[in-house]
Amino acid sequence: MNIREKKEKSEIKNLSKFAFKAINTKGRKENIEECEIRTCFERDRDRIIHSKAFRRLKHKTQVFIAPETDHFRTRLTHTLEVSQISRTVARAININEDLTEAIAIGHDLGHTPFGHYGERVLNKLCPFEFKHNLQSKRVVELLEKGGKGLNLTYEVIDGITNHGTKYSPSTLEGQVVRICDKIAYINHDIDDAINANVLKENDLPKEYTSVLGDSKSKRINTMIKSVIKESLDKDVIKMEEDVFKSTMGLRKFLFDNLYFSKSAKEEGRKAENVIEGLFKYYIKNPKKLSAEYYDCIEEYGLERCVCDYIACMSDNFAVDRYNEFLIPSSLI
Repeated sequence: MNIREKKEKSEIKNLSKFAFKAINTKGRKENIEECEIRTCFERDRDRIIHSKAFRRLKHKTQVFIAPETDHFRTRLTHTLEVSQISRTVARAININEDLTEAIAIGHDLGHTPFGHYGERVLNKLCPFEFKHNLQSKRVVELLEKGGKGLNLTYEVIDGITNHGTKYSPSTLEGQVVRICDKIAYINHDIDDAINANVLKENDLPKEYTSVLGDSKSKRINTMIKSVIKESLDKDVIKMEEDVFKSTMGLRKFLFDNLYFSKSAKEEGRKAENVIEGLFKYYIKNPKKLSAEYYDCIEEYGLERCVCDYIACMSDNFAVDRYNEFLIPSSLI
């Protein structure tokens, strides 16, 4: 019995009956020889971490576009925080931590430059629905490794695809990531907003902070403990009702006062202009696309390939291409 087989046997013996075990995976699109050391979900985690899409997250916006200091979250640090919180919950309720981590690490690979501003403008411009979770699925299935994809397991792809509010992952591990994604961004976005002097702690509605806590650490602790309490030895992941209502209330407060605030919209319009300008430019000049995207036009269509190329860009790369193609050189 090799190391992987021992791990698989240990999962069956020690994990909750509601946990998804690696040995029960529906498998990959392309069969591969099993690793002697890692389970299939550990292997998926490693494939994601070593991907180009994962590395690009360090230069993609979380909330604040082009922040002036180094301490604001990026899409990469958000991903790491989601992973940490998700693993904490998964371990506490005794479900598959490796599957949980793989989903968390990969859940935002399809995010555009400039965060949700880029997502919205591509959804408006493209003749098909563009959502970052669906693009994340496309990244791991098709776009990585020169069009070969990462060949991940069904369960990891399912969790990545269905991490959004309106979706339903098929595993408890996917459900953990879906709720921990909210725990992470609600709390770290408040933290960044306070550090940017956009919000103050006292601005947060008392009806929510009285339940969740009056600091970032207290709120995270309350949310995590609530998820663990309500999900232990159960076949669903959820929070206590009062904590959930306060969490979602605080989330709505952020949408009204941070994400869609006047200052955010002003910067967001600039970002949207960059994305829209690039999209229209590449539609007219497809040969300016990277070769791996240009070569796929016949198979996937021009709009799809332009969308894929722009979505993969970091903020900095998008701005550089915009300046190169759409701003007179004498003005740069």
